[in-house]
Amino acid sequence: MIVTSPTCSGVPSRRGLVARWRGIRAAVAVALVCGALGGCAGEQFQKGYILPPGALEQIPIGASQDQVLIVMGTPSTVATLNGEVFYYISQRSERKVAFMNQQVIDQRVIAIYFDKNRQVQRLANYGLKDGRIFDFISRTTPTSGQELSYLTPLFKLLSFN
Repeated sequence: MIVTSPTCSGVPSRRGLVARWRGIRAAVAVALVCGALGGCAGEQFQKGYILPPGALEQIPIGASQDQVLIVMGTPSTVATLNGEVFYYISQRSERKVAFMNQQVIDQRVIAIYFDKNRQVQRLANYGLKDGRIFDFISRTTPTSGQELSYLTPLFKLLSFN
């Protein structure tokens, strides 16, 4: 003979339902807190040219312009003053908290200077270091007169000295 009690009829008791709802509510609360904190996590942004690893080492002094284009790709901009210069420009910034302004972490300008025969004359990797332009390859900061801008001859023409 089998004896069954009235509480084991397959329907959970009131105490069991309350415990189950507490567990579900706790899981939902944890998920909401994680979702809210995940939205506040920082983000990093890369704009412009992304330098492939080891790319600058593949460009020796005297390499052809075609070789530079194969290794580095299309430049961000080109200057044609005293020969030709390819500029590859990039910027990294981050936002520590969502909905805040971005702050610039690093800015780079990779300049590849060519002579009249379209051979690499010089490489420069400029960046910001303490608010000044800094060449990370030669570890020098250009001084005035070292690199003339295209406006200098124009100002010399306009001066009366």
